[in-house]
Amino acid sequence: MTSMRAALFNPEVRQADGRKVLRSSIREFLCSEAMFHLGVPTTRAGACVTSESTVVRDVFYDGNPKYEQCTVVLRIASTFIRFGSFEIFKSADEHTGRAGPSVGRNDIRVQLLDYVISSFYPEIQAAHASDCVQRNAAFFREVTRRTAWMVAEWQCVGFCHGVLNTDNMSILGLTIDYGPFGFLDRYDPDHVCNASDNTGRYAYSKQPEVCKWNLQKLAEALQPELPLELGEAILAEEFDAEFQRHYMQKMRRKLGLVQLELEEDRALVSKLLETMHLTGADFTNTFFLLSSFPVELESPGLAEFLARLMEQCASLEELRLAFRPQMDPRQLSMMLMLAQSNPQLFALMGTRAGIARELERVEQQSRLEQLSMAELQSRNQGHWAEWLQAYRARLDKDLEGTGDAAAWQAERVRVMHANNPKYVLRNYIAQNAIEAAERGDFSEVRRVLKLLENPYHCEAGAATDPEATEADGADGRQRSYSSKPPLWAAELCVT
Repeated sequence: MTSMRAALFNPEVRQADGRKVLRSSIREFLCSEAMFHLGVPTTRAGACVTSESTVVRDVFYDGNPKYEQCTVVLRIASTFIRFGSFEIFKSADEHTGRAGPSVGRNDIRVQLLDYVISSFYPEIQAAHASDCVQRNAAFFREVTRRTAWMVAEWQCVGFCHGVLNTDNMSILGLTIDYGPFGFLDRYDPDHVCNASDNTGRYAYSKQPEVCKWNLQKLAEALQPELPLELGEAILAEEFDAEFQRHYMQKMRRKLGLVQLELEEDRALVSKLLETMHLTGADFTNTFFLLSSFPVELESPGLAEFLARLMEQCASLEELRLAFRPQMDPRQLSMMLMLAQSNPQLFALMGTRAGIARELERVEQQSRLEQLSMAELQSRNQGHWAEWLQAYRARLDKDLEGTGDAAAWQAERVRVMHANNPKYVLRNYIAQNAIEAAERGDFSEVRRVLKLLENPYHCEAGAATDPEATEADGADGRQRSYSSKPPLWAAELCVT
């Protein structure tokens, strides 16, 4: 049985009035469908319905509230039970003194656990009907594996969840609660998609570790039905191994390594991401472009490929915008003085990591001011030439032992096209659809939805490509949604 829940009482709403607005509803609707068609485990959106009612929202908490249209999203999933559902039984927290509303009610926890396992993991219930501890251990093991698998999928399509607390983690290993989120444009492991996440807790590179931390909290919440020592042992044994296994399996497919699995592949992937970071390369488009890499050593198409790859790297203008300082120089100076004069107070303010990032921005900005576009392109070309040399050597190893080079190449391209999307829901694409909808025009929402239903390469050609026409960018130019995002997209702020 599938459960449906209307987001009338969404935890994302801001004034605790139970009202969700058009802006966030369209983002959730489009992204949950995008994730489904990308092959990522997710809840789905059945409908998005607007009303004439409005509510006041101060979106960026900057003293500029505005009226927004109320909207309901119909969410669809087998269940909406979360890790946090088991935390209603928590005893008093040692720091806050707060306890769960059902603390001490072990009978309810047992009933909830029995219901979840029998309803959604019947094979586990059947296999361990006579031993509750082993049954609960098998359940936690499966939840751990599913969660690791899910976040590996996130990482491989460049998706970043903005609020990964225990209440936003599904007990089925599904992506749930699309509040602030973002797909990577320029590859940055420290990318934060939620503007209110000042500490970077949910940065892209930290998502696997945060999911693991949430599983630890689930293990604690399942006591005594699952002894904590057993839960922690399962987590230590399963999560990292499952994440790395699936992540590398997916990355090999994204790189077209279809014959061999070698230990050196980890270093190849790591070096690729480092190269993308150093050159500010677009995450989605770079992977998509690699399927056209000419594998022949003396191929005349290599220069053309490298030129196309350079187009996916960040320009000086993009980098200067990305690394512009976030603090007023006087504010930064005052914070540095405080760090020297009163380090205890400075530590309590929790700004050490933020100040370090700001100093890094200032330093990077200074370096960029001294750099010319020609120097940047030369540096980028050197980085990519080095990695492509290693990539070609690895492809040569994959080709060895195959009797038909043409068949290997065809399979390589097919696998890459099936694992490297051409389209993802970039923030600016969602923003274009939102702004049109706020004017009463939902045609762009429908067009984007159709685009996201076919995110991978279409072999039939442009005639069947859902993006038959290019969208109007906010800068007034015609722009394809498979292109690098415009500069104004970097200014978008999602909370």
